[in-house]
Amino acid sequence: MHEQQEPRIRVLSGIQPSGSLHLGNYLGALRNWVREQHRYDGFFCVVDLHRLTVPHDPSTQRAKNREVAGLYLAAGIDPALSTVFIQSQVPAHSELAWILSCVTPMGWLGRMTQFKEKSTDRKDLSSAGLFTYPVLMAADIVIYEAKLVPVGDDQKQHLELCRDIAQSFNHRFGEVLTIPEPLIEKAGARIMSLSDPTRKMSKSDENASACIALLDPPKVIEKKFSRATTDSLTEIRFDKERHGVHNLLSIYQVLTGESEQAIEAHFEGKLYGHLKKEVAGRVIEALEPLQARYHALQADPGYIEGVLTEGAERARAVAEVTMKRVHDAVGLG
Repeated sequence: MHEQQEPRIRVLSGIQPSGSLHLGNYLGALRNWVREQHRYDGFFCVVDLHRLTVPHDPSTQRAKNREVAGLYLAAGIDPALSTVFIQSQVPAHSELAWILSCVTPMGWLGRMTQFKEKSTDRKDLSSAGLFTYPVLMAADIVIYEAKLVPVGDDQKQHLELCRDIAQSFNHRFGEVLTIPEPLIEKAGARIMSLSDPTRKMSKSDENASACIALLDPPKVIEKKFSRATTDSLTEIRFDKERHGVHNLLSIYQVLTGESEQAIEAHFEGKLYGHLKKEVAGRVIEALEPLQARYHALQADPGYIEGVLTEGAERARAVAEVTMKRVHDAVGLG
């Protein structure tokens, strides 16, 4: 008899379809998802409902959703191993978010730093959705009974809130929701802006040179790195206080896997121009197969649609089980 395999632990993650996915998304998230997909049962969604919290162009949003899904697949996410879907195609996300919002104190949401950062100086003009979107994020996680959630430093507070909300719900209604744990990724994948290396690389950065988009052509990547902010010193070494040089060296290290000592020895006596050129070359080399796969997928849009349709069906089946327990617990229906 064959030994029965242990079920894989479920992991949930997603990226908002705003702007263009960039090098930070790849090195900090996508590459890790691909590496771990044989180990975990990955549910990877395009979180388009979160996109509604800020102004967006409705006419291009569906295409942007499919671009992000295509990049998931091009990066190496295997739909035979993982579930890839668009958040809004599983209506239970919104329903559970409403139910959870009814057990979430406003004071908890008021402490969320990202709301403070993203809301305008006139908070009365910011949407209620922007204020409550951490509850939707909590619903995204617990609806699939995800036990692990990949988090970076900027998402730890949201996962802590998710845990608080789920524990509060369970305290009131019984052991209904799975309490997720953080999946801490290896250090070194926090990629910073090329123009302001004290800030994380962002899809929403108004300075196009600050961000390496995953679909940038090689010449564009070279040009952006050639303009990357460094400093007035000359020695190339790892020093977190020298933000620009440290960011370039960190990218090089993540892509090569070499030690700090080996990298510093490699660049000893070289100029910043050498550093920028070599980092650009490593990035171009890393993104070349992803870009080739993405363009091949775009030539067959029916394939992406098929993956998303099947993924949504799988996701809905899991979500319905959770929602049945939630309905029974709170007395709905």
